[in-house]
Amino acid sequence: MDLEVVVITGMSGSGKSVALHALEDAGYYCVDNLPPELLTSFVELEHAHHGHRVAVAMDVRSATALPLVPQQLAGLREQGVQVRQLFLDATNDVLVRRFSETRRRHPLSQAEMREGPRPLLHTMRLERELLAPLREQAHVIDTSTLRSAQLLSYVKDLLSVPPSRLTLVFQSFAFKRGISMDADYVFDVRMLPNPHYEPLLRALTGKDAPVIDYLRQQPEVALMLAHIGDFLDHWLDALAHNHRSYVTVAIGCTGGQHRSVYLVEQLAARFEGRWNTLRRHRELDGI
Repeated sequence: MDLEVVVITGMSGSGKSVALHALEDAGYYCVDNLPPELLTSFVELEHAHHGHRVAVAMDVRSATALPLVPQQLAGLREQGVQVRQLFLDATNDVLVRRFSETRRRHPLSQAEMREGPRPLLHTMRLERELLAPLREQAHVIDTSTLRSAQLLSYVKDLLSVPPSRLTLVFQSFAFKRGISMDADYVFDVRMLPNPHYEPLLRALTGKDAPVIDYLRQQPEVALMLAHIGDFLDHWLDALAHNHRSYVTVAIGCTGGQHRSVYLVEQLAARFEGRWNTLRRHRELDGI
């Protein structure tokens, strides 16, 4: 069956609608809030009408049926369907702020009214518990610090790579803005020499030649690059054999501008011939 299905799940307020818009722009036939019971029949119906790329969003409003989804997706894969799973997440404080700004009611709040109103954080903890099995199977995107345009770009980049082999996502970030929730591995490189303290380099980034030249001359930077690269060389085959579709490697420095950006670029160049490879620069992409 020549068909690709993208399933988007995630926390309420994390940006699922934005992600679905990205898929629609990319030519997918999209359905929001599809009841899980209808997933298999919907995919079969759409394929019968010559649709080859389908995207569905599901959320906790279908809580009682969500346990059906992993088995349904496994069945679709057995039929030769290419299935991609995306899970959008954000920190609790960010989600609370978004609900406050939009004045929207949490999808679970209506059900909880029967037992009396509960704090939003309690409702969100319940939502995380209900969605945990789907999160474990999916590629996670932390939208806590992302603008809508960044999320659109990230989703389109993910869809641009072939789904047949493991995809490596290298991401730079600033520790001062928090660790990415979507990272499988996090490396702290704040102990390395910092170009920020070089007046001529301060306004540049790890993509600029003067910064690249400076960092290449630092033995500690070369050693860190070798250690991270050797670690990934050793374990990526095992991850791929374990049916992992995506692995996100986050490199963090203080400001997310120089050292982490440089290391992400170097690591991506090292591995892109062997694996699908994507680069993300969380702080630079938002500029």
